[in-house]
Amino acid sequence: MSNHVKTLAVAGALAAALTAHISGPAQAQEMEKCFGVSLAGQNDCAAGPGTTCAGTASVDYQGNAWKLVPAGTCTTMELPDGRMGALEALDRDLPA
Repeated sequence: MSNHVKTLAVAGALAAALTAHISGPAQAQEMEKCFGVSLAGQNDCAAGPGTTCAGTASVDYQGNAWKLVPAGTCTTMELPDGRMGALEALDRDLPA
Protein backbone atom coordinates (compact mmCIF):
# COMPACT_ATOMS: atom_id res chain seq x y z
CA MET A 1 0.00 0.00 0.00
CA SER A 2 1.41 3.42 -0.90
CA ASN A 3 2.05 6.11 1.70
CA HIS A 4 -0.69 8.24 0.13
CA VAL A 5 -3.30 5.49 0.60
CA LYS A 6 -2.14 4.89 4.18
CA THR A 7 -2.39 8.60 4.95
CA LEU A 8 -5.92 8.73 3.53
CA ALA A 9 -6.94 5.68 5.56
CA VAL A 10 -5.60 7.17 8.80
CA ALA A 11 -7.24 10.53 8.05
CA GLY A 12 -10.55 8.81 7.35
CA ALA A 13 -10.40 6.84 10.59
CA LEU A 14 -9.55 9.98 12.55
CA ALA A 15 -12.44 11.89 10.95
CA ALA A 16 -14.86 9.06 11.77
CA ALA A 17 -13.69 8.96 15.39
CA LEU A 18 -14.04 12.72 15.79
CA THR A 19 -17.50 12.68 14.23
CA ALA A 20 -18.65 9.94 16.62
CA HIS A 21 -17.22 11.82 19.60
CA ILE A 22 -18.86 15.11 18.63
CA SER A 23 -22.28 13.68 17.74
CA GLY A 24 -22.58 11.60 20.94
CA PRO A 25 -22.97 14.48 23.45
CA ALA A 26 -25.21 16.44 21.07
CA GLN A 27 -27.66 13.54 20.94
CA ALA A 28 -27.69 13.24 24.74
CA GLN A 29 -28.59 16.92 25.04
CA GLU A 30 -31.61 16.37 22.82
CA MET A 31 -33.11 13.82 25.23
CA GLU A 32 -34.88 14.36 28.57
CA LYS A 33 -36.05 12.21 31.46
CA CYS A 34 -39.79 11.60 31.27
CA PHE A 35 -41.55 10.09 34.29
CA GLY A 36 -44.61 7.86 34.07
CA VAL A 37 -44.27 6.74 30.45
CA SER A 38 -42.34 3.47 30.58
CA LEU A 39 -43.84 0.02 30.59
CA ALA A 40 -42.97 -2.41 33.39
CA GLY A 41 -39.37 -3.54 33.02
CA GLN A 42 -38.58 -0.97 30.33
CA ASN A 43 -37.58 2.09 32.39
CA ASP A 44 -34.15 3.67 32.27
CA CYS A 45 -32.01 3.82 35.42
CA ALA A 46 -33.11 4.84 38.96
CA ALA A 47 -36.85 4.34 39.05
CA GLY A 48 -37.35 5.40 42.65
CA PRO A 49 -38.24 3.57 45.88
CA GLY A 50 -38.56 -0.15 45.39
CA THR A 51 -36.39 -0.23 42.26
CA THR A 52 -32.66 -0.13 41.71
CA CYS A 53 -31.93 0.63 38.08
CA ALA A 54 -32.86 0.10 34.43
CA GLY A 55 -35.62 -2.40 33.80
CA THR A 56 -36.78 -2.59 37.42
CA ALA A 57 -40.10 -0.75 37.20
CA SER A 58 -42.76 -3.28 38.10
CA VAL A 59 -45.87 -1.38 36.95
CA ASP A 60 -46.76 0.08 33.55
CA TYR A 61 -46.55 3.90 33.59
CA GLN A 62 -45.04 3.84 37.10
CA GLY A 63 -44.95 7.48 38.20
CA ASN A 64 -41.48 7.41 39.74
CA ALA A 65 -39.87 5.54 36.83
CA TRP A 66 -38.39 7.48 33.93
CA LYS A 67 -37.45 6.87 30.32
CA LEU A 68 -35.29 9.06 28.09
CA VAL A 69 -37.41 10.61 25.34
CA PRO A 70 -36.73 13.26 22.70
CA ALA A 71 -36.63 16.71 24.32
CA GLY A 72 -39.97 18.50 24.21
CA THR A 73 -42.11 15.38 23.78
CA CYS A 74 -42.56 14.20 27.37
CA THR A 75 -45.60 16.19 28.43
CA THR A 76 -47.41 15.73 25.11
CA MET A 77 -47.20 11.93 24.87
CA GLU A 78 -50.58 10.21 24.56
CA LEU A 79 -50.87 7.44 27.14
CA PRO A 80 -53.80 5.19 28.11
CA ASP A 81 -56.51 6.43 30.46
CA GLY A 82 -55.60 10.11 30.11
CA ARG A 83 -52.18 9.73 31.74
CA MET A 84 -49.47 12.21 30.78
CA GLY A 85 -45.70 12.10 31.09
CA ALA A 86 -43.98 14.51 33.48
CA LEU A 87 -40.53 16.03 33.87
CA GLU A 88 -40.58 15.19 37.61
CA ALA A 89 -41.55 12.03 39.51
CA LEU A 90 -45.28 11.42 39.94
CA ASP A 91 -47.23 9.82 42.81
CA ARG A 92 -49.38 7.67 40.52
CA ASP A 93 -49.26 4.06 39.42
CA LEU A 94 -46.72 3.10 42.08
CA PRO A 95 -46.22 -0.61 42.88
CA ALA A 96 -48.21 -1.95 45.80
